[in-house]
Amino acid sequence: MSADVPMPSVSATQPATAVRLRWPGATQALEVQAVMVDLDGTMVDTLGDFEVALNRMLAELQLPPVSRDFISRTVGKGSEHLIRSVLAEQMRQASLTACDSSCPATQPEARYEQAWRSYQRYYGVINGQFAEPFAGVREGLQALYAAGLPMACLTNKPQAHAEALLEALDLRQYFRVVFGGDAFPRKKPDPMPLLETARALGTVPAVTLMLGDSSNDAQAAHAAGCPVLLLSYGYNHGQPVREVPADGYLDSLMELVVVPHAAA
Repeated sequence: MSADVPMPSVSATQPATAVRLRWPGATQALEVQAVMVDLDGTMVDTLGDFEVALNRMLAELQLPPVSRDFISRTVGKGSEHLIRSVLAEQMRQASLTACDSSCPATQPEARYEQAWRSYQRYYGVINGQFAEPFAGVREGLQALYAAGLPMACLTNKPQAHAEALLEALDLRQYFRVVFGGDAFPRKKPDPMPLLETARALGTVPAVTLMLGDSSNDAQAAHAAGCPVLLLSYGYNHGQPVREVPADGYLDSLMELVVVPHAAA
């Protein structure tokens, strides 16, 4: 698929055509007019990028490296939460006790601004170099695209990093719009990003499917009134994703099948 292929067109005055989708375990087809797709843990395995950028940041701050397992349990709530969580954990491990616990120099928040600048600098340099799409993602996106469904990438990742990553991995072409964690005043699990994204796609929440990998995506979808399917291989803060209430679960995006109305 080349970058000059025209994107599906939809507007608020000309509703999108409804498409019916099925997946393993579905009792009936789900009718949707647009799709929102999370990025980290849903489309792309970005743990490698996070690990490299965070550990370069920590080395600059003279703190011990963070484990991939801790990162996988922490990602998904935005860069601010990730950096604060990593700082708190690594400073605890380093046992920085130059003064008592009330000393500002030993508090994670006292080093947050420095850590934020360092992390953003390193992440911008390596973004996409240690990441790769999960198996079946390209095929799944292509099937949804070919069905004429307008799609949005909706992530808590900063907008600039999300755009750059999608471009680097040749996934940007599938999406009409991309919204990062700094695109709206509130992030997932707040419903605002989903409501605004559905509005941008010209659809109502009830027919705008959210594809994600965590409770953040599910909580936001439920609050916004959107159907939601969760990918089983993602991060979900270290918890089993099938314990999160959702309309269904997928082991691969290729399991989401477009079906004719007559067969639904």
